[in-house]
Amino acid sequence: MTNPKIFVGNVAYVTTKETLMAEFGAYGTVVDCYKPEQKGFAFITMSSIEEAEKALEALQGKEVDGRPLKLDEARPPKPRTGGFSGSRRSFGDEE
Repeated sequence: MTNPKIFVGNVAYVTTKETLMAEFGAYGTVVDCYKPEQKGFAFITMSSIEEAEKALEALQGKEVDGRPLKLDEARPPKPRTGGFSGSRRSFGDEE
């Protein structure tokens, strides 16, 4: 691992931030926990890479609220492409 942030997938919608912090806290200090409401994922930041590796190994596949966790090292988001980044053009006034 190159950073102490872990992506947590397959999280039950009913799982709370507090539940995740307790699970990961058994393997070190949880610095941050991001768990959006009604989403099946979360991000946990541990205080060190060593703690993150230990938690990842121990909790991979562990069942929490009826669902097995799928863990991976968090990666930076990919740059977004497409959309309306081109030039603006009026479709009513063609010249």
